[in-house]
Amino acid sequence: MTMETLAADLKDKATISVSSEAQDAPATEANGASASSAAKKKNKKKKSTSTTAPAETEAKDEAEGDDDDDEDDEEEDGANPTDSTTVKKKKKKNNKKKKKVTQTEPPTIPVSKFFGNKIYPEGELCDYNEENLWRTTNEEKRALERQNFDQYNDVRRAAEVHRQVRQYARRNIKPGMSMIEIVEMIENGTRNLVEANGFESGIGFPTGCSLNHCAAHYTPNTGDKTVIQYGDVCKIDFGVHVNGRIIDSAFTLTFDPVYDNLLAAVKDATNTGIKEAGIDVRLCDIGAAIQEVMESYEVEIEGKTYQVKPIRNLNGHSIDPYKIHGGKSVPIVKGGDQTKMEEGEYFAIETFGSTGRGLVHEDMETSHYARVYDVQHIPLRLPKAKSLLQTINKEFGTLPFCRRYLDRIGEQKYVLALRNLVDAGIVDAYPPLCDIKGSFTAQYEHTLVLKPTRKEVLSRGDDY
Repeated sequence: MTMETLAADLKDKATISVSSEAQDAPATEANGASASSAAKKKNKKKKSTSTTAPAETEAKDEAEGDDDDDEDDEEEDGANPTDSTTVKKKKKKNNKKKKKVTQTEPPTIPVSKFFGNKIYPEGELCDYNEENLWRTTNEEKRALERQNFDQYNDVRRAAEVHRQVRQYARRNIKPGMSMIEIVEMIENGTRNLVEANGFESGIGFPTGCSLNHCAAHYTPNTGDKTVIQYGDVCKIDFGVHVNGRIIDSAFTLTFDPVYDNLLAAVKDATNTGIKEAGIDVRLCDIGAAIQEVMESYEVEIEGKTYQVKPIRNLNGHSIDPYKIHGGKSVPIVKGGDQTKMEEGEYFAIETFGSTGRGLVHEDMETSHYARVYDVQHIPLRLPKAKSLLQTINKEFGTLPFCRRYLDRIGEQKYVLALRNLVDAGIVDAYPPLCDIKGSFTAQYEHTLVLKPTRKEVLSRGDDY
């Protein structure tokens, strides 16, 4: 190779190298410009995001009530749209509230509609006295109590009906209403709420609405025009049963505050009886405690002061299935029966106070009746009496009834036949019980059960 050829070759290589560098330079410049432009755009985007993010977050917080970070939510939603849809569905489902059932006025919705699981609320639970306090935690007694759950649940259902009906009655009974309007309001409410169905559920006994000196067993017969007045003292006593388990509870209604101390005395006495009641407690001891409390009260009416007296020939009582008056009486004065209360028994603890003599007698027209519980077969001559007895057995059994109930089911011209059943000893009559005229009487009553572990005041409510 000559010198001239070598020089030419080197010149060509130099030219190629320069050309390559010239081509790379614009590319580098372009890349640098592109990177710079991208960085500027990114900075602008960041500024824009930082400016708008608070406003967006605030708007979302107001709309959704959600304090979570919005950007995180967007990243999650963008990453997995299916998850986003699921989350939204879950939120929608959780926010959906069940429609609450509310009672009508007057009450017509059965209490079973308020308790979907058909488990009804307990009454007031009270421990026994010190001698029986061990029962509260004893496992054997607790197991026995669990075995009786269905029985307790039935009577709690009846108690819930009683509470709802009486609360409506207390709000709506006004001076000027007829006694028939009052009792029909209560009885229709009871039938609706307990879903009355013969011997499975229904009214426990006729609604008592005894006025003033009349202490018990008055309910109006058809055609009674009696109207409640502002100055009256009215005892509302009604019962509800489920499968024969009866709630017997009563309160006194007044409009004039002058009677407040009379009502306070009787309410306090009833609560004292409830407090004293328990397994192995003597009935006479309960009566003595009740009397002491009631007689500690005085009431002033029209400028005259009266000591509140317990009505000594009226008592509380045990309650058996389909039998309102069981075999035991709970006195409200000292010196009564030495019999003891026993485990598993139901009692109506009721007290009556009076500004009169503290002693009642039968008076006025009879309205309450009940077939004798264990009556033997007695031959009857009157065909109407036989027919009426069949009706009583079919409709009421041994549960108390009144003449209005016979009218309601279509019985006619039954008075003579009913008297024949009473005279034969098949049906008992319960005339109104009254103190002296011009006196005022009051009553409060609750049903309780002596469970193996504790006593339960089944009919207790917020009102009394």
